[in-house]
Amino acid sequence: MRVLFSMLCRTVLLGLLPLAARAADAPPATAGSYKHLGVASCATSVCHGKETEQTGRDVALNEYRIWLEQDRHSQAYRALDGPRSRQIAANLGLPAANTAKICLDCHADNVPASQRGPKFQITDGVQCEACHGGSEKWIETHSQQTVTHAANVANGLNPTEQPLRRAQVCLSCHEGTADQFATHRIMGAGHPRLAFELDTYTYNQPRHFKGDTPSYLKRKGKIPETNLWLTGQLETAQRYLTLLQSSLFTPGGLTPELAMFDCFACHHSIDKPRWNHARAGAGIPPGTLRLQRQYFLVLQAVTETLDPKLLPELVTATDNLMQAGQTDAARTRAAAKTLQDWIRARDEWTRRSYSPSDTTALRKALLRYAAQDRASDYAMAEQVELGVESLSYALGDHERRKSGIDALYNGVASAAKFDPSQFAEIARGLQGQF
Repeated sequence: MRVLFSMLCRTVLLGLLPLAARAADAPPATAGSYKHLGVASCATSVCHGKETEQTGRDVALNEYRIWLEQDRHSQAYRALDGPRSRQIAANLGLPAANTAKICLDCHADNVPASQRGPKFQITDGVQCEACHGGSEKWIETHSQQTVTHAANVANGLNPTEQPLRRAQVCLSCHEGTADQFATHRIMGAGHPRLAFELDTYTYNQPRHFKGDTPSYLKRKGKIPETNLWLTGQLETAQRYLTLLQSSLFTPGGLTPELAMFDCFACHHSIDKPRWNHARAGAGIPPGTLRLQRQYFLVLQAVTETLDPKLLPELVTATDNLMQAGQTDAARTRAAAKTLQDWIRARDEWTRRSYSPSDTTALRKALLRYAAQDRASDYAMAEQVELGVESLSYALGDHERRKSGIDALYNGVASAAKFDPSQFAEIARGLQGQF
């Protein structure tokens, strides 16, 4: 099922993460200034360029081959030479996609020229250091048994084994920043809509390290999938709220950045109206732009499960944001800040230990929201399917639930054919199975 969702999963970081405190997730203050030495510095046969996995070692040493042959990161730059990318560039008035900064910022490791080592090539795409950080200071030490992982991190190695850092690195492209973002203009020119869910996207790319060895677990630990899923949900919501508070939301002119709004509130067949009060949210009239709500509906399902007494606060903060998005930018930014503060105060949820019954309750909550027609916008339905699947893997019962997960997937397999009422009906029929 996760393989089927590869149509959504365009790029992702790899592996399992240790459970770590948010304070430890912050990158080194100087990490951004270290030189990126390029794939050729990692891909020799004495380093990560072996043809096959090496047995009896803590490191497989064929990571370069995995990246090159199986990982979509390695294809990111090449995609800019394809006919679709050429058409997007032409529509945007760009000479070429493979030379445009707005494309290279996510389709390559587009660091400044001053940070490019002698073997660095922009054509390598999203290469090792795009995720793991410029290797200038740690390339010699990261393989030495006498040097700790913490020391390498201090020298610029990106601690992608930490859940928050993982999410932040992924989201820099999969959700975007104020400086690199798939705007409505870019999507209008032909770029696909971005979708993201940390746990599923992690799973869908080939693992390039031995995350279950005693050595790895001692150095970096492991995070349960429930925690990884929750970290992704909380951080994606926060990233969206950060973008709403940035200048990106109001780039100038009459129209705000339309990519901040729910695509499918407008982009569906006009002869199949979808609006109703429950789907739109309190105070949102028909025929209006409305901000994206899927992040906060997922968090409402989580909150209802983990701490129900907090649910009214979250519902009120969500409704206030949606209503502010109908009025003006200043009110929207203030409401986004209030909601973001509420989410930040729930950081402890990413580090809590979850029993199988807790995870089961979270999965049931997602299905209940869908069955009650509260997941009727496509983006929310998409997150329900991804969440149910992730939590099923966390519970170890994915194969037993496969027919139900496939039914949910079929309900969201095509954005163009998505039917909100049908999806709710599918969810109602599956509630007893989960």
